[in-house]
Formats: sequence, C-alpha cells, structure tokens
Amino acid sequence: FVIETAENGQIALEKVENSTAGYYSAVLMDIQMPVMDGYEATRRIRKLKNGELANIPIIALSANTFSEDQQKALESGMDAHFPKPIEIEGLVDLLCRVLAKVL
Repeated sequence: FVIETAENGQIALEKVENSTAGYYSAVLMDIQMPVMDGYEATRRIRKLKNGELANIPIIALSANTFSEDQQKALESGMDAHFPKPIEIEGLVDLLCRVLAKVL
C-alpha cells in the first residue's frame, strides 16, 4: 500500500478534490479530526462535481463502535465502518471487499 495522510478533514477533502480519478483507490477516514470531522469531509467528497472522485470508497475509522455510530457513518456517505484499535488483517479484508465492489 502507498499511504498519504491528512492532518484534518479539510485537508483530506482537498487531497481528494485536487487528485485525478484513480490516483486514490480508497480513503480511510477518521471520524474525529480537527477543522472538519470525517462525516462532513465525506459529505463534501460525495458532492464533488467529478463523479469518479465523488464515488471513491470511504471507510470510517473510529473508536466509537455502537450501531448508531456505524449508521451515522453510512448516512454520511461512507461505504463501511471499521473499529479502532485497528486490526490490520481485518482492515485489509474489508478493503478488499469494498474495492471488489467498485472494480
């Protein structure tokens, strides 16, 4: 994997918005970030004019694992929710399943 980080939701939005289609395969979106949280960043990504960028798979990463938290992630436009602390094998499995739907 090649990974880029964003210090907050605004930067994550800008990175996706300023990329070209296919540059990123997916976004692992933290929920609690400064400046703009992951829910708002996701909603804004989903509204991008470039449909290929707007439809990038987005997976929520959060220590909040109640069903309400998972539902809120899906309602904001995320494709899946994955709990913290991150268990790498499970995350890779989820990434493979999410990416298989779009490839």
